[in-house]
Amino acid sequence: MLGGAELVEVSSDGEVGDKGRFVRGVEQALLDGEAEVGVHSAKDVPAELTEGLLLASVPAREEPADAWVGVGESLEEVPNGARVGTASLRRAAQLLAARPDLEIGEMHGNVDTRLRKLAEGELDAIVLAAAGLRRLGRFDEASFNLPGEVMTPAAGQGALLLQVREGDGDSLAAVEPLADVPALRELTAERAVVTLLEATCNSPLGVHARVDRESGRMRLDAFVGLADGSEWVRDHIEGDASEPTLLGAELAQRLLGAGAREILDRAEAAGGV
Repeated sequence: MLGGAELVEVSSDGEVGDKGRFVRGVEQALLDGEAEVGVHSAKDVPAELTEGLLLASVPAREEPADAWVGVGESLEEVPNGARVGTASLRRAAQLLAARPDLEIGEMHGNVDTRLRKLAEGELDAIVLAAAGLRRLGRFDEASFNLPGEVMTPAAGQGALLLQVREGDGDSLAAVEPLADVPALRELTAERAVVTLLEATCNSPLGVHARVDRESGRMRLDAFVGLADGSEWVRDHIEGDASEPTLLGAELAQRLLGAGAREILDRAEAAGGV
């Protein structure tokens, strides 16, 4: 993406399952002056940005869908009682809302680790971000993408978020040409919903915006549910893509009116998958 750029390795201290540890390592390198540009998976970046850093650019977005890897060619064809691995409350909630017969098992580790555990027969299937599989050249191992009406992706899934230090005009200018306006608007709308629901990257919340590049319209979908799939709220809104924060705020208020905050409180109090 950045011709001639030098990669800076960073440490990622933290507990397994703590996605924020990757963000913290990159941000610390920026704040310490060891790097000029930080590159994050947008879904892992908290809604409130770290003081002293700017969201500088959002490049064109990769496919945001969740991919099913394992038995079956569609969710309807997956055998009854199949064992599915995921560490995501969002994925568990939506899978069980659609297929309450599935057996959800908690699984951590990087993509290679999860695929190895699947190959060893510990599970019948796992669910991973399609974008991550594509970037690793392993998308051919996916059986199918879960449709959006069944699995609303995480806010920022498939998108990269580039950060620079405040006041670093040279780095800001270097990454600005990489910016994709529709992707930025989608991410802005999704993060607005996360912020107003006071959710975190571990909340059972799916938010996905899609901009129609011809019409300039945006559709914004959201899901909030309990991890056992017993209770959930889905909603969507459409509007002018040039007002992503406004659209996000309107959808968030509708979700709050439907009881989303109470569902999130109960889900987060219950803990893991």
